[in-house]
Amino acid sequence: MTPPRGRTWGRRGQTPVIRVRGRSRRRTSVAALCCYKPGERSRLIHRPRAHLRLKGARKSFSWQDYRDLLVRAHIQLDGPIVVVWDNLNTHLAAGLKRYEAEHDWLTTVRLPPYAPDLNPVEAVWSLVRRAMANTAFDTSDDLDLVLRRELRRIQLRHHLIDGCLTATGLAITPPTPP
Repeated sequence: MTPPRGRTWGRRGQTPVIRVRGRSRRRTSVAALCCYKPGERSRLIHRPRAHLRLKGARKSFSWQDYRDLLVRAHIQLDGPIVVVWDNLNTHLAAGLKRYEAEHDWLTTVRLPPYAPDLNPVEAVWSLVRRAMANTAFDTSDDLDLVLRRELRRIQLRHHLIDGCLTATGLAITPPTPP
């Protein structure tokens, strides 16, 4: 719930101060897929999730949550998927690797160990953070509402999703027939 910092139009020499409450009992996680297919509009598929901070409760997405996101993407895209994963420990989980091996519609590729500049989703997070800068949320529901609104705004602007891929310097090339 600590708000990101950005520039302000406050008077010179008088820094505006916004008081925010301390720790919240909720944490919000978001997983997203930037989907590209030559000849079609790019898409953003996302899944926000709120976690309660209870003792022993999971504080982030599990491999089952990522599996469910991949299944949803497979249904929406109606075809085989090539997923480019970063090296998040949940993406490397044994259960997710087993699931990948069991399904022929799913192909995975791993990014180098630390390469956020090659991941288009990092540019999506940058757009979301920029839109939420200088905002103090009263409740975690307000945060969820703004987060969903910003992700929806990006979803509806395909050129932004294309720009996220362009920023990586990578290109999608259709496979050549044999």
